[in-house]
Amino acid sequence: MSDDASTAAASPGQRAMVIIAATCVLALLYVGREVLVPIVLALFLSLLMAPWVRIYRRLGMGHGSSVLVAVLALVVIGGGLATVIGSQMVSMARSLPQYEATIHAKVQTLRTFTLAELQAMQGEFGKVIASSEGTTEQGASAAGESARRLDEGAAHAPAGATSTPLAVLGRVLSTAWVPVETAGIVLVVLVFVLLEHESLRDRFIRLAGGNDLRATTAAINDAGERLSRFFLSTFSVNFGVGLAIWAGLSVLGVPNAPLWGALTAVLRFVPYVGVWLVAALAALFAAAVVPGWTLVLLTLALYIVIELLVSQLIEPFLYGHTTGLSPLAVVVAAIFWSWLWGPVGLVMSTPLTLCLVVAGRHVKALGLLNVLLGDAPALTMPQRLYQRALSGDAGEIITEARSFLKRRSFAAYCDNVLLPALQLAGIDLRRGVIGAEQQGTVRETIVTVIGALGNQGQRHMRWRRRTSVLDDVSIGRRLRQQREDISGRWQGPLTVAPGSIVLCVGLGTVVDDLATELLTRILRDLHLDARHISVEDFAAFEAEPHPEATPNAVAMLYLVSAQLSDEKQGMVEAAAQMRERMPGVHLAALLLPEPLAQVEGPATTEADVDEVLDSFESAALQAINRIPEGAAAA
Repeated sequence: MSDDASTAAASPGQRAMVIIAATCVLALLYVGREVLVPIVLALFLSLLMAPWVRIYRRLGMGHGSSVLVAVLALVVIGGGLATVIGSQMVSMARSLPQYEATIHAKVQTLRTFTLAELQAMQGEFGKVIASSEGTTEQGASAAGESARRLDEGAAHAPAGATSTPLAVLGRVLSTAWVPVETAGIVLVVLVFVLLEHESLRDRFIRLAGGNDLRATTAAINDAGERLSRFFLSTFSVNFGVGLAIWAGLSVLGVPNAPLWGALTAVLRFVPYVGVWLVAALAALFAAAVVPGWTLVLLTLALYIVIELLVSQLIEPFLYGHTTGLSPLAVVVAAIFWSWLWGPVGLVMSTPLTLCLVVAGRHVKALGLLNVLLGDAPALTMPQRLYQRALSGDAGEIITEARSFLKRRSFAAYCDNVLLPALQLAGIDLRRGVIGAEQQGTVRETIVTVIGALGNQGQRHMRWRRRTSVLDDVSIGRRLRQQREDISGRWQGPLTVAPGSIVLCVGLGTVVDDLATELLTRILRDLHLDARHISVEDFAAFEAEPHPEATPNAVAMLYLVSAQLSDEKQGMVEAAAQMRERMPGVHLAALLLPEPLAQVEGPATTEADVDEVLDSFESAALQAINRIPEGAAAA
């Protein structure tokens, strides 16, 4: 408690420092973007080029020669791609005037099916649209008149105002200088990063790791492997998608197909929206090429088919469905980095955010980043179940449980999810942090969930017995009562095959009752005739005549304890009593793990039992192995 108090006392100052530090970092990122963007680009490209450098070195080339060859190959590929895009854009710009008639016809067609239909509507709404359209036409006429006057003024302008070839060349060079300068800085930094790759890694480990070299090395290796795998896989996939789009559009007859293929390969680095932006532009261009709409639909269909195949089949096969980021984090990161660094930030948003997630995974002070941006669940399954139970959201619990049951058994769900969640509830109950109303909500939610998952015929028993949410009856007793309402006090007929019944006996506490009921439902779901009985029920059964009862009907008996530390003597006495009553029955003790208990070996007990089990799964497996004919008969 003292640690929590000190943490709480220091938290306001820590939060202020975090806010100030985050503000300073954002300011530095924004102000220094002209310097930082080329450096970050070079670092990311080094991750892409490092595997190629290693390949060249394995072929016998020196380190410097390998770096130069890799960088030259990158320059050739990048220059070729830029040349293709530039030449295709110039070609498309020159060919646009010949598509003017087709564009005008398409616009008129769209107008016929949109504005013309709206204008034909009766009433005030149609009048408003008509008047609005008239105003628009007047504005267009005024704009056309203004443009005509400007053209006339330009025609009568003095000859000295005409742009000279040198002025045009100057404007072109001034426009191209910024990207050329950035590309040059990136290449220079890339060369030196590749030449000193190992040295930079060692320096960063020394700077960030201090004495904990193991954790720092693990973080750097994790980040390097994730980013390198991400870049190589994404680059390969995007390059293949660009080639496929190029070939597909060429077959369809869309002009400038290399341009659309190259743009698709580049903009597909932008998550979620990049490829569809290019698809929309390509479809608009296809609409301007031919009079009909077939080419537009085929172009969109080509993009849809290729993207679905790549995203659903190829990418999961290559590097899985995810990079470790949540989908919302990818979208928010794209918006944030594009605001901070423009188009370059948009392309680099995913790897930059991935670096933050890796840092949050390995640096304790940055753990918040992993929680906010990572794709790992923020809460464990038991924590989620307990939180939903406190809110009374049984439907969401059942949905998650059924998803779990598609992969594993109901016994595994009880072992790994349900019982730990109930142990969390027990801890809060002993601490006194949940009130009577929340206890009732949790109790009613758990009853609903177990009833839905245990397949105990809820529809047939609700009309027979209704209980208040705040009843003092334990969850286990309530669930047992549901079965008794259907099958009778002894939960089934007494005339059965010999050695076909499994008795599940709790030691009397609320937790034991629930654990015993869970075991009973697990075994009944396995088609075993399991029955939930208390120690007191044996005396009641013997006090009544049961001539129809089959002798030696019980094959196994489970003594269930979820709090063995408080029930050691009770377990010994119950086992002795069961031995005396049913000497030929196989007696097993199910000792479930206690919350926050130190487990130093397999569970043991001093009671006279045939075997000791420590999970619902092991108990279910043991019952199936011992009574296979009983399960088949049931």
